Amino acid sequence: MLFNNFVNDLVLPLTFVCVDMTRMAGNSTGEDDTGPHPDSQPLPVPIRFPRQHNSSDSTGLRRQKRDWVIPPINVPENSRGPFPQMLVSIRSDKDRSINIRYSITGVGADQPPNEVFSIDPERGKMYVTKPLDREERSSYHLRAHAVDMNGNQVEQPVDLYIFVIDMNDNRPEFKNQVYNGSVMEGSKPGTTVMTVTAHDADDITTSNGMVHYRILQQSPHSPIPNMFTINRETGDIVTVAAGLDRERVAQYTVIVEATDMEGNLNFGLSSTATAIIAITDINDNPPELTQTTFSGEVPENSVNVVVANLTVQDKDEPRTPNWNAVYRIVSGDASRHFAIRTNPENNDGMVTVVKPVDFETNRAFMLTVVVSNQASLAEGIQSSLQYTAGVTISVKDVNEAPVFPDNPKMVRFEEGVPTGTVLTTFSAKDPDLLMQQTIRYAKLSDPANWLIINSTNGQITTSAVLDRESVYVKKNTYEATFLAADNGSPPASSTGTLQIYLIDVNDNAPSLVPREAQVCERSYSSYVNITAADADADPNVGPFVFELPVHPSTIRRNWTVSRLNGDYARLGLRIQFLESGVYEVPVLVSDSGNPPLSNRSVIKVKVCPCDEHGDCTVAGAVAAAGLGTGAIIAILICIVILLSMVLLFVLWIKRRQKERQNKQLLIDPEDDVRDNILKYDEEGGGEEDQDYDLSQLQQPDSLEHIMCKSAGVRRVDERPVVSESQYPLRPVLPHPGDIGDFINEGLRAADNDPTAPPYDSLLVFDYEGSGSTAGSVSSLNSSSSGEQDYDYLNDWGPRFKKLADMYGGGNDD
Repeated sequence: MLFNNFVNDLVLPLTFVCVDMTRMAGNSTGEDDTGPHPDSQPLPVPIRFPRQHNSSDSTGLRRQKRDWVIPPINVPENSRGPFPQMLVSIRSDKDRSINIRYSITGVGADQPPNEVFSIDPERGKMYVTKPLDREERSSYHLRAHAVDMNGNQVEQPVDLYIFVIDMNDNRPEFKNQVYNGSVMEGSKPGTTVMTVTAHDADDITTSNGMVHYRILQQSPHSPIPNMFTINRETGDIVTVAAGLDRERVAQYTVIVEATDMEGNLNFGLSSTATAIIAITDINDNPPELTQTTFSGEVPENSVNVVVANLTVQDKDEPRTPNWNAVYRIVSGDASRHFAIRTNPENNDGMVTVVKPVDFETNRAFMLTVVVSNQASLAEGIQSSLQYTAGVTISVKDVNEAPVFPDNPKMVRFEEGVPTGTVLTTFSAKDPDLLMQQTIRYAKLSDPANWLIINSTNGQITTSAVLDRESVYVKKNTYEATFLAADNGSPPASSTGTLQIYLIDVNDNAPSLVPREAQVCERSYSSYVNITAADADADPNVGPFVFELPVHPSTIRRNWTVSRLNGDYARLGLRIQFLESGVYEVPVLVSDSGNPPLSNRSVIKVKVCPCDEHGDCTVAGAVAAAGLGTGAIIAILICIVILLSMVLLFVLWIKRRQKERQNKQLLIDPEDDVRDNILKYDEEGGGEEDQDYDLSQLQQPDSLEHIMCKSAGVRRVDERPVVSESQYPLRPVLPHPGDIGDFINEGLRAADNDPTAPPYDSLLVFDYEGSGSTAGSVSSLNSSSSGEQDYDYLNDWGPRFKKLADMYGGGNDD
């Protein structure tokens, strides 16, 4: 069937459909030509795939007819269903002859978001499967396809455009819940304060997205409830009345409402935001001094002292240029003794002394002070009548220190003035003219102790000769310090410095350097450069005159001196050859003073033979030192004798050490007749005053417990029952070569001898036994009544001779 009938869009509830106009006109097209019921809604007319229509003219050319444009399908958002909801029906003219399968492609069908739209593949009815949201997607573009059962395309695809119709389902939203703005106080009506903005997600081309603004509330209501208004379309908040005063209201809070549907309060959706409007300060309040007069007191000669506080009031915002006070002294202080500094915390003016004041000159000051702000006053604001005040400052008299008029004071004198010379009167003045005080003087510093000062009038006299060449004089100037003190309450004192410039006189004779020199014995080899030095200053120094004395005559015969310049001269040999040795050459040197001073300086010159380079040889240096050949030989012989004695002493020491090594190491007790006094540490008062258990010292009845001990276990305090150890025999005359072996063998034998008590060991008495047959040690008594014969001690050798003499009968003398 050719789809060439005129098609119109019929608007059904929430849906646009295509309607077959031929059916509405009553024309028969081979289908049901029954017209719709007058009371029924028109049914959707199927969308048929377009065909190409060709016609030919007399020239044989074919003309293609233009296809109908399929109108878009409009679907309202947020539809409540039921779903799936039919949108349109798609038909092909070939569905009568073959079976057609219908499908749709595109976003919302087979592309994300999938399955928003679906189609009945057999009947070609397209459905929407769920509610649509215009804010997520406002339109869809689909393509309808018709294929046969084998999948072959039987019609060209048809483009379907689906538009989502907007509904008012979104409230306006402000970008910020709180907006901050500011406006200067005193602003004129119509001044823009700030702009608030709200956004509606609905379609802005419809009423659903058109937002209008209004002010709901202003707080506080001062001076009137409606100080601000808002542009209903742009959201600009502007002032509508004058009277903004920060000192009365520093901040306003305004509630703003945004409503869509062009501000229709009945149908629109609304939201609110808060606008905080700060009133910024301007300098509309001049500072005012709290008093018309202020007063203070200051001691004379004080500096950086606050003498008065000026208080001020300012209603502007604290710690801003509109509030900060600036003070100026406009009269009464021509010498600029005072300055006013502003206290940053309380804005007070601190009158401060910056230059000392003198009671004797000014006893009081009358100042005129004005105050202003750092920022200029706002336009139209006049200065306050209380912006000026008078300040009276009284000066308090204090005891001031005496003052030296000339400090330091310079005087000029020649050095060498005699003791007792009056140099000057170094006196001070008391600035306290109204006080009757006396001044006393004393010396503080006099490094060379040359001066004396009169304590009453300050007259300075010399106590020693002034010497310009002294170490205490610097650059011809000598300095001394003196003290001047009054008798005020409390006493005050000051110091003064006296500088004495000493004029040089010719009181120092010149001298020569060096004092020792060396020349070659031949006149053409070398010479000596000498320099004159003088402690005086010009004109009492050079040029100097150098000459040799007339006596002795050998000086001028052997030596010559020639001046090089004013300070230097050259000393050399006059003769061709002079024997090596040390010569004392006197030289006379005179300065240029008036009268000149002369000095005789002796230079020790060593004359020696020199090599080809003009250097003195070693032998020549020795000869020049004044030592002859005999003296040199004598010195060498003494050195050899001294070395020989040292060598002999070393050999003797080594021989003594060798003899000591060859002596017998073991001496028989009978041959040792030395008397030794052995001192033992005192151990107490004896056994009777000690609580000892002597039963532990009893001798055991038998030695079976010892003999039965296992091998390797031995008591170190008992003599074992074993054979005596065999010590090596000592040769009568030990050979020095085997004495070391002999000692080592004896040491091994002593270590392995079980019968030798370990004198140098710690004895552990782990068992003392019981039942000693010896009885108690306390039974030994020196007070026995019987006579004891000690004559046998004489037979025990020289060691017991002393005991034999003490206890034995002996022979009576």
